[in-house]
Amino acid sequence: MPPTVLAVIPARGGSKGVPAKNLAPVGGVPLVARAVRECLAARHVTAVVVSTDDDGIAEAARTAGAEVVERPTVLSGDTATSESAVLHAMDVYEARYETEVDVVLLVQCTSPFLTADEIGRVAGAVAEDGADSALTVAPFHGFLWRTGDGGGDFEVNGDTAGGSGAHGVNHDKAHRPRRQDRPQDLLETGAAYAMAAPGFRAAGHRFFGRTDLITTDPARVLEVDDPHDLARARALAPLLDAAPSAALPARDEIEAVVLDFDGTQTDDRVLIDSDGRELVAVHRGDGLGIAALRRAELKLLILSTEENPVVAARARKLRLPVLHGVDRKDLALKQWCEEQGVSPERVLYVGNDVNDLPCFDLVGWPVAVAGAHDVVRAAARAVTTTEGGYGAIREIASWLLGPSLDGVPAGDRPTGSHP
Repeated sequence: MPPTVLAVIPARGGSKGVPAKNLAPVGGVPLVARAVRECLAARHVTAVVVSTDDDGIAEAARTAGAEVVERPTVLSGDTATSESAVLHAMDVYEARYETEVDVVLLVQCTSPFLTADEIGRVAGAVAEDGADSALTVAPFHGFLWRTGDGGGDFEVNGDTAGGSGAHGVNHDKAHRPRRQDRPQDLLETGAAYAMAAPGFRAAGHRFFGRTDLITTDPARVLEVDDPHDLARARALAPLLDAAPSAALPARDEIEAVVLDFDGTQTDDRVLIDSDGRELVAVHRGDGLGIAALRRAELKLLILSTEENPVVAARARKLRLPVLHGVDRKDLALKQWCEEQGVSPERVLYVGNDVNDLPCFDLVGWPVAVAGAHDVVRAAARAVTTTEGGYGAIREIASWLLGPSLDGVPAGDRPTGSHP
């Protein structure tokens, strides 16, 4: 049986910084409803609960599709912790359905641009990958400073700090290395956390055991704590909430589709048996999508740096040409385009990690799968809503050929036709 994964969204009625904050609309949708919407769409999530002491928030949560747990007064004050609200909501849910929660999520509706993909990856870190706890983070490249605390002078990196003086926290102010020469700092976004339920009960806090970090897009990180944050969120919503279909490739733009393998057609995990043989999981929907692309007479290729029998076996199953064991994927792709008489500008290339970036620079339509490395998503012209190994290629085929994979985009269907 799959694990029971409960997403809990704490949403008190009282807010000093922004009155009725959790009901404040961003992009025309209340913050609490935005969080519910993304949780319901996230992979792994079994149920979504909003913990609140406010009738208006409860109504908005139910309308959005969540269950509601009435939070007691003792857990609704300014000093109440998010952990206490999550533990209470988990207790109520388990009693209500006479079941046990395996993984519990803490999702903050004050992060308006948190996505279902990010929630699903946080949940998957615990539900699938063996972490005890997980959280969303974003790449951070800034230099942190701290002023003296007024308690007298003290030495930091050979300099005197104190009073109104300041010292570097994650750097030595006498030596400022280039960004690429510094270790990657990761900033906790405060948006989503996942915990193994038994460990969470025992620890009483959200970080325990092995903690995994789920990297998110820093451009989407924003916490609504004051009116200025809310104004920024509302200004950004038209850009960040833009429908993905506004920037998807059209069939007449594409002549060839080139697919990476690991992490794109698989979930990037490898199972190894006692004889050292490798096994991967693929998605039947991807095979259906590839067959439709072939019927549409698109040129197809699997291109992988791994020289692995499983890649060749999958290519044979799909009746696709394959180039694997390739060190320079961009050079191999350029040569293949020349041999096929295809302009690189008319190639859609699908990848998930940094070794795909040279190919992204070569083709007209670089596409990243959901869950790809953040720099890869940033470099892509389009990003799937489905993760690699879970039907991402089927989704791309539907972009080009329509949801029924018959070559008719949804917007071009005659009235009354069924997808």
